[in-house]
Order: sequence, then C-alpha cells, then structure tokens
Amino acid sequence: MTVKKDAARGTGNAVFTQRLEYPGMEEMEVADITADVVKAVHDSGLTHGVITVFVPGATGVVTCLEYEPGVIADFQDAVERLAPRDIPYQHNVYQADGNGRSHVRAGLVGPSLTVPFVDGELTLGVWQQVVLVNCDNRRRDRRVVLQAVGV
Repeated sequence: MTVKKDAARGTGNAVFTQRLEYPGMEEMEVADITADVVKAVHDSGLTHGVITVFVPGATGVVTCLEYEPGVIADFQDAVERLAPRDIPYQHNVYQADGNGRSHVRAGLVGPSLTVPFVDGELTLGVWQQVVLVNCDNRRRDRRVVLQAVGV
C-alpha cells in the first residue's frame, strides 16, 4: 500500500486528505480497509467530523460489511445474481472490453462512503468494517481517497 497525505487547516475547521493504493486486486476481491481509515482519522489530528472514503474509477466500490468469510461469500453471490457474468451487456457491444457487468455492479454499490467520527474514533458498529471491492473483470490496482473534515 502506498500513502500520500495532504492537509489544509483553516480557522476552527480542517480538511485532511490521504490517498492509498491497493495493488493487484482480483475481480470481486473484498479488502478490509477499516484499519487504514482509522489510521487516517488519527493522522488527521481531528477529533469530531466525518471521513469520506472514495474510490476513483468506474469499477471500484466501497461499502460496509461484516468482514468474515460467510458474509463476503454471500455478498459476492448476491452481486453475481444481480449482475451475472453470463448475460449480454450493451457496454460490451459498444466498448468490446467485456466488463459491462463490472460497471453495473459498481453502480449498484457505489464509489463512496461517509463515516462520522467522535472523539477521534469511527462510529462503526461492532460487526461493521469498511471494505473496498474491485468489480472489474480483471486484476486492477485500486486507489482510495480518504478525506476527513472536522475539528
């Protein structure tokens, strides 16, 4: 993982931005990035605010799941049922790159998540982790932008 940090502080409020790299993710690989988000909040020096987790690109997503093998398998199976690999996609006709399902899957889950933090701690539930998912039909390096805003 590669980390780049930027910070901008104003009067009373601050914005802290961090970019993370996750190389070589496989199709529908689910990565627990909670510890990286927690670290970003701590690194920001902020105590109260929100952190946005954003995945640039049309086939990467971020969400909250309980990060355990059963839930991960259930999530992957559900996504396969919603946007199966073995049906025709118009994107594949127009782009001929075969990843029509990847774009649909990403659109169903979404590229961002916002989590409040209080007293420097994320307000996630006990069984709730922040996860990054590569929906592309090929191995991809994924980038995540974390931006904390607060005081």
